[in-house]
Amino acid sequence: GYSGETLYVNLSTNEIKIKTVTDQMKNIFIGGRGFGLWYLWNAVTPKTKWNDPENEIIISPGPIAGITQYPGAGKSLVVSLSPLTGSAMDSNVGGYFGPYMKFSGFDALELQGKAAKDVVLFIDGDNGRVTIEEAPLEDVDSHLVCEQLTEMYAKDEQDRLHVATVASGTAAEHTLIGHLNFSFYDRRRKGTRLKQAGRGGIGTIFRDKKIKGLVVRTTNIKGNSNNPADQELLNKTGIKLHKEIRSNDDKQCHMRTQGTAHLVEIMSDYDLLPVNNFKYGSHEKARQMASWVWGQKFTQGIPDGCWFGCTMACAKAIDGFELKTGPYKGHKVIVDGPEYETVAGVGSCCGIFDPDAVVEINFYCDTYGVDTISFGTLTAFAMECFENKLITEKETGGLKLNFGNHEASLELLHQMGRGEGFGKIAGLGVRKMKQYFAEHFKADPKFMQDIGMECKGLEYSQYVSKESLAQQGGYALTNKGPQHDEAWLIFMDMVNNHIPTFENKAEALHYFPLFRTWFGLNGLCKLPWNDVEPEDNPKTAEPAKVPEHVQNYVNLFNGVTGKKIDKDELIRMSERVYNFQRVFNLKMGFGTREHDIPPYRSIGPVTCEEYESRKDRYDKQLKEKAGVDPAGLSTEDKVKKMREYREKQYQMLVDAVYKRRGWNERGIPKPETLKALSIDFEDVMGLVKSKI
Repeated sequence: GYSGETLYVNLSTNEIKIKTVTDQMKNIFIGGRGFGLWYLWNAVTPKTKWNDPENEIIISPGPIAGITQYPGAGKSLVVSLSPLTGSAMDSNVGGYFGPYMKFSGFDALELQGKAAKDVVLFIDGDNGRVTIEEAPLEDVDSHLVCEQLTEMYAKDEQDRLHVATVASGTAAEHTLIGHLNFSFYDRRRKGTRLKQAGRGGIGTIFRDKKIKGLVVRTTNIKGNSNNPADQELLNKTGIKLHKEIRSNDDKQCHMRTQGTAHLVEIMSDYDLLPVNNFKYGSHEKARQMASWVWGQKFTQGIPDGCWFGCTMACAKAIDGFELKTGPYKGHKVIVDGPEYETVAGVGSCCGIFDPDAVVEINFYCDTYGVDTISFGTLTAFAMECFENKLITEKETGGLKLNFGNHEASLELLHQMGRGEGFGKIAGLGVRKMKQYFAEHFKADPKFMQDIGMECKGLEYSQYVSKESLAQQGGYALTNKGPQHDEAWLIFMDMVNNHIPTFENKAEALHYFPLFRTWFGLNGLCKLPWNDVEPEDNPKTAEPAKVPEHVQNYVNLFNGVTGKKIDKDELIRMSERVYNFQRVFNLKMGFGTREHDIPPYRSIGPVTCEEYESRKDRYDKQLKEKAGVDPAGLSTEDKVKKMREYREKQYQMLVDAVYKRRGWNERGIPKPETLKALSIDFEDVMGLVKSKI
């Protein structure tokens, strides 16, 4: 599972050196996100900013990454100081780069410093060489750069399968929401496909360091390239899940034909689909973007896995899509996705229900190097500000940012790509837009704070959490910001009422963030855990955990590493890194209670319009839960009473979660918690004690 070495590259000095993976790194930090956080911790100071040369981008696949016996085992984690949050950000991504890098001899890649001009870093796995080369390309956008680099470094057409690349795009140069595209060569389409490390603006850092692309080439791609300790255990565990997927996917989530876009109508039916900047949770036009629409648009009959051996095959794509706008107008392209988060983000959250508009925005976000989640959420925020006259066409440069105006949304995106107009302001992200609008346009800061869907500086991912107290915490109590990869508890909480008490919710907000972030330590995708389930899973004692699949992951870790962990140690492994990341936030000036407060819209109705849209529900809750008789109250008073009740409930949840996690009332891990987890390093303990 480990190559035993990592690669360090300083772009300022052109220094290239190899570091040894220590036992401490393997035992405490495991790999993936853990290795990234450890290297970043040692690279930066509390004063380091995202665009300082000492900030690093670390890519690490984790020990399990690269096996082909089990679906979803080709992931990499990217870690850096975020331009949006100012603290450590991690982003999970598919594609071939991470596993190929490991098969070339490196468990992680550290990129530090800044190049004087655009460069390409080439890792030649077959010949054991690493070189920093002047970028020979004029293009920056990913769909061109990744294709060109693949062609340049492959020996012939057949060899393209052995090349993987990383790039960003022009908008990453002009915004703070840049993402990275990791490529994989699609033999059947004979083209380069892209997967995104989307969250937190790491693509912006990539271009600030003047990296045009990363390239790795290796022919060491076999079923045992990861050198597992127990190949038979991996084979046995994988065969079982492959059978489940073949038998159950068509009856459960339809991942092989619709990908994650199968969620659209489900979320709308349960009032969870963000509409008009999370004002509402459903819309009658949602059916125009429902799962069957995407099933028809996606090319079928092709095994769309973003790593070898993944029978879940959810990396769907649309072939031959003709672009209608922008610099590539008239070009016919492969569009990767859209996934649910993109459909909801750039679609319904912005009041847009035109599938072709969503596909076009999806493509340009990808090639420009822009996170679709952040783009959708910040555009929706700007649209609500526009409709409430906090900004006008004067401030937007003529853009009519009404909900539903996909032409304006696309033009905003193209402005980001060109680095001009209102696109440069919007590209700052929701938090900095709020500050900019208040300072320059005299917009109401309190209203913007309520409707601006960001926490810790990161834009919300695409689920309405108003009716799930646990999910409100699942978003705002994250380490990096409101991303659903830590906790998705809405059905457990809101639909099935499996966690009714604060203690139940706190336990769920202990276990599930730790289990879900364990994938990021090991190079795994979350989807095979619970997007396909054994047929008898509902009969188990804890169906939300999918116990049989939890044991699968125990088997995978043991089979790869030769260790003998159990399901409890699996959680313990993750808990160490999770608490270390919380301390990292402290180091950077965050990580305390005041940074765990969400915008009110994630908790309840901000406006009278929102309240009236769900009047019967809210009136009933006021009477039965808050003990307030709504009869005779104005809508304004009802909104106020509801807010008092819900904000108090949220604070009570925070108290319960902090207690369960072993943190004090300010959200700081207690010294005894860190000691019990064996992360009581001298600098960690000194920092924590100084904050307490």
